[in-house]
Amino acid sequence: MVRPFLPALMLAAMMLPVQAQQAERYQVEGAQVTLMLHPFLTEEESETLRIIGQSPDALALFLPEGGRFAALAVAPDEGFIRDGAPVESAVAIGNLPDLDEARMAALEGCNAARNGGPECEIVLEISAE
Repeated sequence: MVRPFLPALMLAAMMLPVQAQQAERYQVEGAQVTLMLHPFLTEEESETLRIIGQSPDALALFLPEGGRFAALAVAPDEGFIRDGAPVESAVAIGNLPDLDEARMAALEGCNAARNGGPECEIVLEISAE
């Protein structure tokens, strides 16, 4: 009886928008860092995120002593770095009690600061144990 549903499921899956993204994960001083390398990021932005994702110094900025969770959100039309500096709508939130709160706070701040265009996306997450 499952067989009749298969074509309908395949059709529904084809109708969903697909945003291909690559995820990279790093372990830095006991923290799990995940980068979501969305297609809208420039090469400079992706490389900067990789440097941030592997740096104990950057980890300390996101998670001060005792912090556990952080996230960085970026507006797709505005990016993360322009003219060598972070854009105003890129919002990093750290030192929150769980990852969902960090994501929601970063997205909320980013969406409030963006100048139109598509909703913000998370590009970096940090979970410290």
